Amino acid sequence: MQPSMFNVQVPVPGRDEVFLMNTFSDAQLLVSTDVASLLERAEAAPAAPWSGAEQAALETLAEHGFLVPDREGERAKLDQYFRDVRDDTDQFRMTVLTTLQCNFACDYCIQGDHGDYNKNASKMSLETAADLVRWATGRLDAVRPSRYVLTLFGGEPLLNLPVCYFLAEEMWKVTQARGIEMLVNVITNGLLLTEEVVDRLTPYGLNGIKVTLDGDRDTHNRMRPLRGGQGTFDKIIANVRKAAPKVRISIGGNFDAESVDSYPALLDFLAEQEFAPRLSKVAFKPVIKPSAPPKHIIPLMAVGDGGKPLAGACMTAAGSGIGSGKASSICDNCHFVDEQMNYLREETEKRGFPTMDGVHMGPCEIHKKHAQTIGPEGAIYACPGFAGERQQAVGNIHGRRDVGQEVIAGKYEGLAAWKACGDCAFIPVCAGGCTTAAHAEFGDIQKPNCHLPVFEAGVKALALKAAGVRPEPVTA
Repeated sequence: MQPSMFNVQVPVPGRDEVFLMNTFSDAQLLVSTDVASLLERAEAAPAAPWSGAEQAALETLAEHGFLVPDREGERAKLDQYFRDVRDDTDQFRMTVLTTLQCNFACDYCIQGDHGDYNKNASKMSLETAADLVRWATGRLDAVRPSRYVLTLFGGEPLLNLPVCYFLAEEMWKVTQARGIEMLVNVITNGLLLTEEVVDRLTPYGLNGIKVTLDGDRDTHNRMRPLRGGQGTFDKIIANVRKAAPKVRISIGGNFDAESVDSYPALLDFLAEQEFAPRLSKVAFKPVIKPSAPPKHIIPLMAVGDGGKPLAGACMTAAGSGIGSGKASSICDNCHFVDEQMNYLREETEKRGFPTMDGVHMGPCEIHKKHAQTIGPEGAIYACPGFAGERQQAVGNIHGRRDVGQEVIAGKYEGLAAWKACGDCAFIPVCAGGCTTAAHAEFGDIQKPNCHLPVFEAGVKALALKAAGVRPEPVTA
């Protein structure tokens, strides 16, 4: 037996204890240092005689995956794990961009420009929505999942309520006729969120709503104004206050170097609200601002020669962020900046809000065959991060897949950036990082996009929690 390549150890400060985690088995143990040292001893002298207590400890470590027979077998299990993730048929997940139009003018988002974007942006018609229902019905019959998850996204999805309601109602009929559980998530800027919207979607499996707040009131109003320049914070909070008693709400946010210091004030404000106990998750990520030329950034959307947007999903809000393993994880953890993410995670936890733990970050939906994103005109994408970038489409709900889409689909089916990660202990929970980021930064989806410090900090936080130790203050 030898130590697993997926073991992570964190000594507990001031104590004769070590936190052990195996990212493949997800086992977490708090053990004495002498037990932890058995891992090294077992590798150095596997045939050494062991005392009865040591043998029992070794058996426990092996039972939880900290000791494995050999590295070759462990890598084979890793390969099988990713095949199982890709081929899993328990869920069919469908993210639908009801429109690429938006009523905000976020200064970091091309969709929120002050020009004529909304005149050009795509919007799903009811005819296309009907085609989508037929296509999704065929997929459900082929996959036969136990659960169907519909996520309404954009743009601002609530700008196209007829399609939102139509899809929810028609897919509910389809799933109930087949005995399939259905869940609906909505990712919205919150301005058009009303009790009427919640009441209309609730009978069709409404699971949660994600709303974006970019810092405290003043900062948010600067970063996320209406297209006429008016602030939006107060209206969003009023809408959340009315909706929260009826549906789970999660809060997301987008920070940059200038706004990150405003988030503790936002967290304090949220903690004082009567709806605070009903927030299912609070998590923030960095803004990715477009530049010219757009190099080494994660593009929000494709841009033509004249700088006009061609199409593209709102990556400022990507990720359902609902906080339930049964229906969350649409790119919830992409595009993070290590130090700021660790700082904001700890500040969020201090206020008692559920948030990402910094470790269980993947594999995301791009690694799952039966999780797909649908653009307003019916194009199919492997991930919301590529939606609207037409050269990255892998098919179309109308059944037309051209040669180029066949090639792109083949690339995503063979996605395995993690194979270039060597013996990194975090491969099972990272899968090589964000594919959208790798595509934007390196032009290669098979190249890892590494944020190792975030995972290391996350394990340390888990260790301190397990040991009941108060973490040291972290500054931005």
